[in-house]
Amino acid sequence: MLHGRVPEQDRIAAMLAQAQAGLSAALVLRGGPGIGKTALLDWAAALAPPAGGPLRVLRVSAVEFEAELPFAGLSQLLRPGLDHLDRLPEPQRRALACAFGLGGGAPADRLLVGLAVLSLLAALAEDGPLLCLVDDAHWLDTVSAEALLFAARRLHAEGVVMIFAARDGVFATPGLPELTVGVLPPAEAVLLLDPQLSPGMRMRVLGEAQGNPLALIELPRVLQVDDAGGPLPLTDRLQAAFNGQVDRLPAATRVLLLVAAVEDTADLNMLLRAAALLRGGPADLRLAEEARLIEITGRRLRFRHPLVRAAVHAAATYGQRLAVHRALARVLTAPETADRRAWHLAASSVGPDEQTAAALERTAEQARGRSGYRAALAAFERAAELSGDEAAKARRLLLAAESGIQSGHLADAVRLAERAAGLVNEPTFHAQVAWVKGHAWFWQGGYQTAYDLMTRGATLDPARRDALLVAAFHPAWYLGKPHLDACLDQLATLDHPVARYQVAAVRGRPLPMAEITAEVSAEPRDRVQLCGLGFVAGQDAETYELASGLVARCRAQGILGILPTLLFFLAEAELFHGRHRDAEVSLDEAVRVARDGDQPLWVSQLQAVQAILAAIAGDEPRCRELTASALNGAAAGAEPAGRAWTLWALGLLDLSQGRAEAAVASLAALQENPYAHQVCAYRSVPDLVEAAVRAGLAEQAQQAYGRFAAWSKRLDQPWAQSLAYRCRALLGGDEQDYQLALKIGGRPFEQARTELLYGEWLRRARRRTDARVQLLRALHTFDQLGAAPWAARARGELEATGLRALQPTTSAAADLTPQELQIARLAREGLSNRDIATQLFLSPKTVAYHLYKAYPKLGVTSRAELTVLAL
Repeated sequence: MLHGRVPEQDRIAAMLAQAQAGLSAALVLRGGPGIGKTALLDWAAALAPPAGGPLRVLRVSAVEFEAELPFAGLSQLLRPGLDHLDRLPEPQRRALACAFGLGGGAPADRLLVGLAVLSLLAALAEDGPLLCLVDDAHWLDTVSAEALLFAARRLHAEGVVMIFAARDGVFATPGLPELTVGVLPPAEAVLLLDPQLSPGMRMRVLGEAQGNPLALIELPRVLQVDDAGGPLPLTDRLQAAFNGQVDRLPAATRVLLLVAAVEDTADLNMLLRAAALLRGGPADLRLAEEARLIEITGRRLRFRHPLVRAAVHAAATYGQRLAVHRALARVLTAPETADRRAWHLAASSVGPDEQTAAALERTAEQARGRSGYRAALAAFERAAELSGDEAAKARRLLLAAESGIQSGHLADAVRLAERAAGLVNEPTFHAQVAWVKGHAWFWQGGYQTAYDLMTRGATLDPARRDALLVAAFHPAWYLGKPHLDACLDQLATLDHPVARYQVAAVRGRPLPMAEITAEVSAEPRDRVQLCGLGFVAGQDAETYELASGLVARCRAQGILGILPTLLFFLAEAELFHGRHRDAEVSLDEAVRVARDGDQPLWVSQLQAVQAILAAIAGDEPRCRELTASALNGAAAGAEPAGRAWTLWALGLLDLSQGRAEAAVASLAALQENPYAHQVCAYRSVPDLVEAAVRAGLAEQAQQAYGRFAAWSKRLDQPWAQSLAYRCRALLGGDEQDYQLALKIGGRPFEQARTELLYGEWLRRARRRTDARVQLLRALHTFDQLGAAPWAARARGELEATGLRALQPTTSAAADLTPQELQIARLAREGLSNRDIATQLFLSPKTVAYHLYKAYPKLGVTSRAELTVLAL
């Protein structure tokens, strides 16, 4: 029976009731050692669903030693459900099988493993609600934690409940609800005390335990031994309680407990085999069981609390710990335990040991082959420490640094690469170091450092020169002049397809994208850089085709890590083409995946583009909220990746709301270094010109217009030439320029804005009939696009001509969320829920739930009716 936990019990019971109804939920229990998190998980596991029926429970207790073993926690949790693997889509099945060592193949995208976990949990819940309990989650290995958190954030309508228990201040769980397990009130705390305690001891225990359930039970033992007490923190007092109990055990029992504490697998047979090498046996466990330090169920041994394991470690000498690690290494001979054996050999080594270093390197390679990059980093680093010569140590440190980039541990990547560089004085090796460190600094926002490393590294190794200079273009892009000019000068000397495209996109007449694409590897990670350059070259249509093809390929192959980047470029193309609703859908998905993948640079840029769409729609609160979020979270000393886009968003917002001078301030900032050459700087020049003219500050836009006119001429794209004529019309007031702009034609939103501006010019010239023609066209487009402030402006102008325009009718699809719209569109194309789930990285039940919500909004009751709707 639990005491004083009614709120927590009610919360968990409500989650299980939701699961019985087919909905899902996740929760993180927070609290210090002994506060009762495990007891709440035990209670949840024993709780029957409110409506009866079966409740399937999967449970794992993470342990500290396994933190460097990839997928150790996930394997333990999902092992009972692996017979359902064949229900998963093929890419997901392969990813999970590879993660668990059940099949070969290339390393899977780490987010794909998370999606596979979600799909497997959904499959297991098809026969009834599923409860997943993860205790001591702060000790999960990194890839297990990532996969479980990805699944937890995407739970929706599968009938799955996930509860994590973790200590305060560790195990970050962004996006998941948390519940702090607090101390017990005095009236409940007293119920846990041993009734045999004296009144004085009861008062003392209540005072020192501070409402901690474990302390209420264990402190009497330490206080009776050490009656003087002391000013130790509560956790230390609890540790002392268990230390005392361990110290009073016979030496043979302590050794056997040390074997269990060091290995953590709970496999009693294996533990006894290792203990036998140290003259321990089953009989030595009896006293530990009687002291309630351990529990043995079947052939599994479990410590009563993590503090017991810590006490066992503390009681052992250094020599004893070495002996135990050696014994465990001797019994872990099966192929599936090679990783554990390597780590035990490493822990038992006191100096250089090349044989053990080689074993750990193999472990690291295996971890990398299963997408366990954080585990690979640790294994490579430890292998380096055990290496006998400095060349081998440097090589392994650099491998560890590369794994750091792949796992997102960028500061570790820099640290390890610097250590490697200090061991070897060889130019080609230092070029490799420059590649690793340069990318690590770039992804932390350290553009100057990244640029310096890459350009210097290019001088050290002719074989890596081209790749380093092509990569240096990216930090140079963010640094602006003079770095970008210097980089382009070097790129112009290379015979490299991407380098040629980079130079032509920025300086000359753009090269045909199709020709360059054919020369570049077909892998999405190699072709993605062409998408960003395509907008610099004004090749929006070609970029859209390339990005949409790469997105489709990533969906089919389960490549999630690069998906936010590609969706950003896809949304950019959709924005520029005036397909604002499509851009909203792409951005909504991209932000979710970028957050799941811990990609703050892309979250910043994606939210900044979302802010532009909010500005166009006239949603000022959302625009400002998105802008603030896009600017938040950059690394110390680094500028937010979305900064330039937010300037455009705020300028466009002010322009749409009639605050022309404020718009000029934001938009003019984009024309300064380091932004002036960027995509959003060129594309926002027509907005700057309009704002400057309306504010009576036309001279402040003249220079920017000159750059834009030259750019549009170089691109030789009709939409760009149309915008150039519009700018010239605003600055010069020549009607012919308006007419040329409209004749050449542009994208829907920009064409409508030209019609609006021309209509305003005509009305001011008292040509009301001609004005109405332009204004009505503009109004129709603005209403279709949901560009509310622009539509309101067009209506106002029409009323000034004496014509009252009707208010727009709202389409049913306008009420759908971006995700609902995306799912409804795919369903309209005839895809099944399972096919849609595979494409969008959701569970089939979540897809069904969103369709269920979308149907009433659209006024339909079935899939068949979707085919006649314009979505």
